[in-house]
Amino acid sequence: MTRGIRMAQMTGGDALARALISEGVDTVFGIPGVQLDGLTDGMYRKRDELELVVPRHEQATSYMADGYYRASGRPGVAMVVPGPGVLNAGAGMATAYACSSQVMLLAGTIPSPLVGGGLGALHEIPRQTDTVQGLTKWSARPKRVEEIPDLVHEGFRQMRTGRPRPVALELGPDLLHAVADLKPGEPFGVREPEAPEQDVVELARLLAASTRPVIHVGGGMRDPRAFKLLARLAELLDAPVVMSENGRGAIDARDPHALPAFALWELRATADLVVSFGSRFLTPFGQQLNIGDARLALVNIDAADLRAPRRPDLAVNADAVAVLEALVERLAPRAAWGAELVRLREDCEARIRKQAGPQMEFVDAIRAALPEDGVYVNELTQIGYVSTYGFPVRAPRSYVWPGYQGTLGYAMPTALGAAVGSGGRPVVAVTGDGGIGWSLQEFATAKKYGIPLVTVLFEDSRFGNVWRIQRDTYGGRFIGSDLTNPDFELLTRAFGLDFALAEDAAAVEKYVSAAIAARRPAVVKVPVDVFPSPWPLIHEKH
Repeated sequence: MTRGIRMAQMTGGDALARALISEGVDTVFGIPGVQLDGLTDGMYRKRDELELVVPRHEQATSYMADGYYRASGRPGVAMVVPGPGVLNAGAGMATAYACSSQVMLLAGTIPSPLVGGGLGALHEIPRQTDTVQGLTKWSARPKRVEEIPDLVHEGFRQMRTGRPRPVALELGPDLLHAVADLKPGEPFGVREPEAPEQDVVELARLLAASTRPVIHVGGGMRDPRAFKLLARLAELLDAPVVMSENGRGAIDARDPHALPAFALWELRATADLVVSFGSRFLTPFGQQLNIGDARLALVNIDAADLRAPRRPDLAVNADAVAVLEALVERLAPRAAWGAELVRLREDCEARIRKQAGPQMEFVDAIRAALPEDGVYVNELTQIGYVSTYGFPVRAPRSYVWPGYQGTLGYAMPTALGAAVGSGGRPVVAVTGDGGIGWSLQEFATAKKYGIPLVTVLFEDSRFGNVWRIQRDTYGGRFIGSDLTNPDFELLTRAFGLDFALAEDAAAVEKYVSAAIAARRPAVVKVPVDVFPSPWPLIHEKH
């Protein structure tokens, strides 16, 4: 348990702050409140080592923590008061859960003796613990102040082992103020994941017998360690690497083996084996992806992602990167797909540009302005949908999106957290005039902390995708899809941010490049109309 550090009289808040520091945490994204006073006072005493970044809405605390993790690879920490604070942070926690992000939520509670009493204490909601548990891999509520340090370390151990997902600690104000002989302790040891020998041997045998193998990758392969290993495996097998939407950034998009998710349609016609690493391997409708007559091997650290409705010929319950590393050591070079990969890549590119050419002009402009390792935070906008296939991701930890949660309005606050954690790499977020309405107040956060985020805001005065569906599918019966917007230039400048109006893609590239060079928070507004739908050529009909 806790070792090597002497006990001292301290509050629960002091012990919690020191335990976070011992885990390498230097930033907490949170909003103070009365139930958290004991913690924020403990953070004050460690303010030289632990910075509190305060956004303007509680939803941004968990979004920022998620973005911080995804850009840095270090766990993000959020802090909110109980009740409405926890509920407001819920969207970001749900997104972190969907995207397998290491986020710790420090959630206040009402005073411990009152929990469950239904007495109407400030910020009380029924069964808050149940709510927290539904959004996390692991959660705990200490009953004694002495439990706080070890529970902090256990939370970090949970994030760093198995499938990385968010965790939470619920903390009563009485425990945060309580004084006891405490020590913050040290991080709990985490064993490096190992590849099961028998499964690796069987997987290598399947690959050796295959003449048309396909590699499929999901979010479990975003670890930077996989970046070179995956490229090496593809080279050894002479096989295509199909990246799911969550798997973007697992391999350089310029690699001759890299293909977008929808390439699986054509590949499945002649593939004899599909090996999927770190993916749920399901359609948005909860069905196994269609791979035709090919055999299927699934490699996933989460046993739940190997079960029905999936029907694998081989299921390997292990860390995908560890298995990948073991495979690369065993396999010999061979020929498989050859020049056909060149044709497939060209066909995929042509397909995207034929169906979504107007959107791709803007995607190309942002890609040209952003350095290769710059971070692109994508939202469910008309540009964002196309970016899930068309934006070329060239470096690990440089592409962020909300996964199957499809969390509207998350891009800008998530990108703020990414910019804090990016180590100086530029960060660009794309959003629409619909989505930005969730987070306009965070312009103040960017200004206060000098976070050099560039937000590209596409304005069509509609929820554009909803409006297009109502037009094309429901005979123009428009309801709830039109927007009345503020003057975004006046609003941006009122917050003290730089602003530019870009009338076309060339101007987007120019102004995004200039904003990145200036290293100041900026908004680039792009007036657009509703684009043609990208779906017919890049989504399979189910």
